[in-house]
Amino acid sequence: MKQVMETLAEGRIIAIVRGIPSEKIGALAQALFSGGITMMEVTFDQTRPDSWRDTCRAIELIGREFQGKILPGAGTVLTREQLILARDAGAKYIISPDVNEEVIRETKRLNLASFPGAMTPTEIAAAWRYGADAVKVFPAGKMGPDYIRAVRAPLKQIPLLAVGGVSEKNAGDFIQAGCLGVGVGGLLVDAERVRRGEMDAITELAREYRRAVK
Repeated sequence: MKQVMETLAEGRIIAIVRGIPSEKIGALAQALFSGGITMMEVTFDQTRPDSWRDTCRAIELIGREFQGKILPGAGTVLTREQLILARDAGAKYIISPDVNEEVIRETKRLNLASFPGAMTPTEIAAAWRYGADAVKVFPAGKMGPDYIRAVRAPLKQIPLLAVGGVSEKNAGDFIQAGCLGVGVGGLLVDAERVRRGEMDAITELAREYRRAVK
């Protein structure tokens, strides 16, 4: 868990991988790593339980091939079942779109980092009370950096992540507003671009994000 928080504080960016088959994950991870990204969240598709095994294969592959150079995590974790699947696959941190006390507390019991999603100050404070290591503010792009500043005024003890609508143009603004890091999905890891094998473009965009958050 210490390694996760230190890596996040250093790199500032979690790449959110959604809808990418496991056979493409190795090349994608290398492209992101070449661009300076050291954390990858692979998400569960709640509408397709048949895809969860492939999600776990992707997490396993990142851990095996990159041996700590990229830390894999699981995203859209809504149940204890998904949490256990992710843990067994080698996920180092668990990210959820909601504040689920059971999932947060079980994540901590398993010695994994917990990043639940919240929007309001009440939800953010509740997630922290249940044991979250940082709270994902979602959708941050709709709220903007000023919202982060306003929330942090009374809750500055709670590390925040900005997720949803974070681009290379506003990522730095969220860091300056006080976020520990940002999560970036389709604006960086575009499924169609991955399908076409345009990995150099992904590497260059990753570098732009890294420059933005430094």
